Amino acid sequence: MSKEPTPDLSPVVHDEVKYTTCYMCACRCGIKVHLKDGMIRYIEGNKNHPINKGVICGKGSSGIMQHYAPSRLRKPLKRVGKRGEGEFVEIEWEEALGLATEWLGAIRASDPKKLAFFTGRDQSQSLTGWWATQFGTPNFAAHGGFCSVNMAAAGLYTIGGSFWEFGEPDWERAKYLILFGVAEDHDSNPIKTGLGKMKGRGAKVVSVNPIRTGYSAIADEWLGIRPGTDGLFVMALIHELLHADKIDLDYLIRYTNAPWLVIDAPGTAEHGLFARDAAGDPLCFDQTTGRLVSAKLPEVAPAVVGSFELPDGRQAVPSFQRIAERYMDAAFAPEAVAASCGIPADTIRRIAAELAEVAFEQTIELDVEWTDWAGRTHSKMIGRPVAMHAMRGISAHTNGFHTCRAIHLLQVLLGSVECPGGFRFKPPFPKPIPPGQKPAGKTSAPNTPLAGLPLGFTTGPEDLIVDDEGRPIRIDKAYSWEAPIASHGLMHMVITNAWKGDPYPIDVLFMYMANMSWNSTMNTKGVMDMLTDVDPKTGEYRIPKIIYSDAYASEMVSYADLILPDTTYLERWDCISLLDRPICEADGPADAIRHPIVEPDRDVRAFQTVLLDLGARLKLPGMTNPDGTAKFPGGYPDYIVNHERTPGIGPLAGWRGENGETFGRGAVNPNQLDAYIAHESFWHHELAPDQKFYKFANKSYLDFAVKMGFIGHADQIVIQLYSEPMQKFRLAAEGHGAIQPPDHLRANLKAAFDPLPVWYVPHEEASVDTKTYPLHALTQRPMIMYHSWGSQNAWLRQILGRNKLYVATSKARDLGLDDGDWVRVTSHNGSIKVQIKTMEGLNPDTVWTWNAIGKRSGSWNLAPDAPEAKKGFLLNHLISELLPPRSDGRRLSNSDPITGQAAWFDLRVRIEKVAAGAEITEPQFPTLPRVVGLDPAPAINDYGAHFAPDHDPKRTRA
Repeated sequence: MSKEPTPDLSPVVHDEVKYTTCYMCACRCGIKVHLKDGMIRYIEGNKNHPINKGVICGKGSSGIMQHYAPSRLRKPLKRVGKRGEGEFVEIEWEEALGLATEWLGAIRASDPKKLAFFTGRDQSQSLTGWWATQFGTPNFAAHGGFCSVNMAAAGLYTIGGSFWEFGEPDWERAKYLILFGVAEDHDSNPIKTGLGKMKGRGAKVVSVNPIRTGYSAIADEWLGIRPGTDGLFVMALIHELLHADKIDLDYLIRYTNAPWLVIDAPGTAEHGLFARDAAGDPLCFDQTTGRLVSAKLPEVAPAVVGSFELPDGRQAVPSFQRIAERYMDAAFAPEAVAASCGIPADTIRRIAAELAEVAFEQTIELDVEWTDWAGRTHSKMIGRPVAMHAMRGISAHTNGFHTCRAIHLLQVLLGSVECPGGFRFKPPFPKPIPPGQKPAGKTSAPNTPLAGLPLGFTTGPEDLIVDDEGRPIRIDKAYSWEAPIASHGLMHMVITNAWKGDPYPIDVLFMYMANMSWNSTMNTKGVMDMLTDVDPKTGEYRIPKIIYSDAYASEMVSYADLILPDTTYLERWDCISLLDRPICEADGPADAIRHPIVEPDRDVRAFQTVLLDLGARLKLPGMTNPDGTAKFPGGYPDYIVNHERTPGIGPLAGWRGENGETFGRGAVNPNQLDAYIAHESFWHHELAPDQKFYKFANKSYLDFAVKMGFIGHADQIVIQLYSEPMQKFRLAAEGHGAIQPPDHLRANLKAAFDPLPVWYVPHEEASVDTKTYPLHALTQRPMIMYHSWGSQNAWLRQILGRNKLYVATSKARDLGLDDGDWVRVTSHNGSIKVQIKTMEGLNPDTVWTWNAIGKRSGSWNLAPDAPEAKKGFLLNHLISELLPPRSDGRRLSNSDPITGQAAWFDLRVRIEKVAAGAEITEPQFPTLPRVVGLDPAPAINDYGAHFAPDHDPKRTRA
């Protein structure tokens, strides 16, 4: 009798292990990469890492296929055919860098703003923004303007921090969590593990989202809200809490500007501004002394309601009174908003009551003594265990800024920001409100750096980047009257404005990882036409030169003139910096690096190193020594170690000092990167127990933040429920002040720049006939993919290789549609032909699909008939970067009028059944040729077969 084979239960799967940071989404988890024979064997989570603690998702483990993707560019390319046709020749790096230096140098010597430098899914924005400053162009921004700028700005102008990557619920202690518009692609591992903790101990999770997938599907309660009405729903909750007197008044008085007096003098230039004393401090009315005093004094008993006479005879009221007057109005009663939101009035009242019950009847007390900013000692930390988290679902609307501010207002009224069980800041937040950095670029001169960084925070018309006539200076019109608080720029408007020459033509468009001819653009066909349009007067392209850097053969490659091929994330150095988008968690700051796990097998270079090389060739001051030599000859790792933004503050906080003896602030340590690698590529500092909460008023934390360089001084950061900067812009729109907006924008500015959160109908919805276009149309990113690069991944494609349009079962029935039917979807900007899938768990007035699955035929080195190209589609074909024409013929940007956030989710459509025909989605565009130098992708991907003990080398196909 034959003996059964004995399996090897502990096979040797690697001959080397290295630690680095994942790049498959914005979590930036720690990963452990196993290598064998110099190739990546598999990727797992790093259990010692502060963010994921060993957890890894499908995206992270599929990073192998991202690294070995057949679409990887292999060499610098120069266009030889017409733009858009994909005809290139391979060139050497010296020629490529020489061309780029020639083009960029001519601009810098004449008019630096003729360079538009915009980066997409970039995680080194502190470097790229600094590079733009040294070059002298104000025309810089990253992808945030079409992703999440109004989330960031709303938080930074209200509480000093924000949702997204810069704050998190107190997963350990929260008893009630509301998620607003949170899809599963972003920050997924921390959210998934956090939700597991909450549900494991019986906390309630409520998800507010038109679509019931992922987190909404596992929530204890799903509220299928109508898109764009989240703010109205939140204001109804505030209405109920105010009427029930269920607010934390002590918290409001101690930590917010609720008692600050607002001048009540309609028609004057100071109406709605804060009343201030001779020192400039805001005033409040002290009930103990019966006098007007500085609201910054610690020992006062300020009034929060009433009307008080100022020394000049004018009246002023506490800002809280303005809050109460607005939201206690019947217009925000549950019955008044229920129909608009699609949420029953009884449900709204119940949710409000549940919030109040958890916040005030289930209070948490931690026996931790702490000292506040004024030196007062508190024996306990009091927690309101209600937490909230919001993401792109509320952001991508023209009313998203106010929606986000309303959510913060709701949290603050409950006293649940920065307390045990509530919403918590991740260092380096909170910041002063708003942060002190102003945008630079009002003046630019040849061969001269800007006076500061291109991106910043405006506090009034005087900070706008406009000329003496009030016209925009930036090509994207950020920080102009069209988007005064555009903290991340308007990347979605760059190509359109450059093509129109409005406000001026540019010479070079320089982009990194920005797939602007496809899934990262609104109005795909229009943008493709603009990129290839020729000026008949000159015979030249209207956008004369395009330099593009990417690791992969995306759709955008075909529209560039010069391609600078990037590495994959496993081949390069990266810095996940406290100066940029760090990996902190609420209990302490952290940062991380990536370092080359394997060496490139192609003639490619890391974009950051290329950028520094170009800077040295252009003799940019920050990148060259006085003798003209390169300041960072070792490229990006040289910069990471040796660059200092201010004395002692560099890109990395860990192991500073000559011998790595300190952190946060210290001298350059030449061995810093070695220290990170030895510590599994990350640094983390745990805050002391008395520093972990109330960071905006906690003396120990504020002192620590000053030492780390997070903030300039240890003064209390006062939460701004009533926003004076907003009122300053509104006053200008009303005709006050020396700096005035153009007349055609005044009405928009008056409506949008309210100092308190307000709700208005999204602009596209208000601009089109909603009977003609009765349905909302949305996209979501699936948990298994992130941006367009995930949907080229050989492993992830097997899970989701095409998409359908999801229609509510009840709505499909009303329209005479069956599951699997083909439909024509039409907006004011275009139409697409797609296949539908009916589903429950969907707001009935909404259709939706997965984002970025659709690919252009031939792109990404996929087969021309790949399902992503023939069955997949984009809603982007329906969206316009411009709103429909107004009565005066003008077409404004389809963006939040405050921050310039792209309003992807305001799209309105109609759907009609059509014959299936060839069962191919429309529109279809000409197939792109395979990029020169790329081999055909394997028909069968059997990567990993060569690791098998019985491997036959002749059978390897990948």
